[in-house]
Amino acid sequence: MPIIRKHKSDLVILFSALGLMALGLIVIYAIGPMRANVLNNTYGTDYDSNFFFVGQLRSVGLSLLAFFAAFKWIPYKYIKKFAKPLMIIALILSGLLWILAMAHSSMVKCELGECRWFNFGGLSFQPAEFLKLAMVIYLADFLARKREEGVVGRWQEFWLPLLIVCGLSLFLVVIAQGDLGTGVALIAIIFGTLLVSGVPARQYLIMLALVLAVAVGAVATSAHRMERVTAWLTTLTGGESTDSTYHIENAMLAIGTGGMFGVGVGNSVQATGYLPESINDSVFAIMGETFGFVGLFLVIAVFGVMLLRMLKVADSTADPNDRILVVGVFSWMLAQVVVNIMAMTSLVPVTGITLPLLSYGGTSMIFIAFAIGLVLQVSCYTSREVIKNENISSRRGLQGAYHSSSRRSS
Repeated sequence: MPIIRKHKSDLVILFSALGLMALGLIVIYAIGPMRANVLNNTYGTDYDSNFFFVGQLRSVGLSLLAFFAAFKWIPYKYIKKFAKPLMIIALILSGLLWILAMAHSSMVKCELGECRWFNFGGLSFQPAEFLKLAMVIYLADFLARKREEGVVGRWQEFWLPLLIVCGLSLFLVVIAQGDLGTGVALIAIIFGTLLVSGVPARQYLIMLALVLAVAVGAVATSAHRMERVTAWLTTLTGGESTDSTYHIENAMLAIGTGGMFGVGVGNSVQATGYLPESINDSVFAIMGETFGFVGLFLVIAVFGVMLLRMLKVADSTADPNDRILVVGVFSWMLAQVVVNIMAMTSLVPVTGITLPLLSYGGTSMIFIAFAIGLVLQVSCYTSREVIKNENISSRRGLQGAYHSSSRRSS
């Protein structure tokens, strides 16, 4: 029979996450002064040269608190009891942001025509990032319960409530906030968790086709998004450079300039004002210029190893809720890593999506760190088949009781 025992967490995931945070700090320390100088000269602001590094350092500190809160201090069995309230709060915050933005409230922060942040005395909060975390926890609870009830795939008990919650979430993010990048992450979370929930393959493929059709429609009916698609196609076909191709051309130039080993920390040219969003969405290109092909290969390898370890945790977890949770976090991270890197290498159109744990920004890092902490908490439990007549208590490193998934604590 399967048994669940508490053991050490997955150290590969732990050190991968901490290493990426540290690398992000190094990059922001190197290019932060350049970013501050660009903004001061362009917009007349008065940012200190260490402004962005201090901000990133604060974000890392808060992220570590969130990380260890989810990993060690708050048992997941308590968190999942609040799956519905968390989802409701996330939807209310996203809806409130939309309403306040239409009212031109000072409580809302807007950039480049898009209003995606609450503004509290200079501190900003992006509810879409909270929505991602709430979506993962909610779907883990919802799908595990429906699977236990044996109603997965039924219209009224399963698809209707699921479509209401997911549809409203995507509307508030993609349509109301104009945030297609977060929409991509949410879609990845939804379909990643559905894949392991026992949904019939035919229904899964139909829903996936419908969502993709709606996504194409959302792009085709938006002049701004179509401009990005046109710029991408122009870059692929070697067409004439325009203002719309500027971002991707400079991203590729940064990566190409880095060569095999990069120009070194602090020697980036693109960060001096040529590459837009150098500390946010474009940080991968800046790392390519700084550390070269070898550096980018190592960064991708770290992400790859961490994601594969998450899959291993999901595969060895007996509790369906835990398994779906881990797959949800995996899908979230995979979507952001893949889309960000592909956008910076002109494999897909540029979209506003951060590189987890590396890009500048507090809200994104804090919530992804909390999610990874939950994965690490789940990784403290594994399952295996008991060998007949095995003397379990004699196995090295085991000191007594085994804990079932319903009685576990962290």
